Amino acid sequence: MDRKQFIRMLEAYNPADEEEQLFKGQFLELLVHTDAFQRNHLPGHLTASSWIIDISGEFVLLTHHAKLNKWLQPGGHADGNENLLSVALREAEEETGLKNFNLVHPEIFDIDIHIIPARKEFPEHFHFDVRYLLQADRDVTLIISEESHALAWVPWNDVQRVSEGNRSMIRMTNKVSALFRTYQ
Repeated sequence: MDRKQFIRMLEAYNPADEEEQLFKGQFLELLVHTDAFQRNHLPGHLTASSWIIDISGEFVLLTHHAKLNKWLQPGGHADGNENLLSVALREAEEETGLKNFNLVHPEIFDIDIHIIPARKEFPEHFHFDVRYLLQADRDVTLIISEESHALAWVPWNDVQRVSEGNRSMIRMTNKVSALFRTYQ
């Protein structure tokens, strides 16, 4: 997938709420910049992450991010790679040790724009994060990377608590709940 294909996919994406609709427009504005996929593009750049659910659909795999000190889904910088699904899969594998994922569907699952605090080597900036929905076997051993303090399969009813009310994580939880209700 290249930038043009991603833009078409984003244009076809149906946001879940007004916030995501606003994000969609901001993503499309960012994508006119040739270096939008590079981490040094400011005030923001593209990232990709994975909302990884177990086979039962009752748990989500979260990482306790070392730098941000928060429970989040695995993800990271595009670093020039315009195939954001590939980026999301790479980051999921690097941050969890899992290798076998089932891509629930190849389309965009969620989009979000969030602020990243300044660090000594980089100013405060925005991550324009594209999320994909994956499934994995909860019984496979997880491997904690240097980017995490911990990994955990979190039950749906605990996501709001562990994410400290993170709106985008709650939105993704609601999307999966709706998806599973559709198939029941």
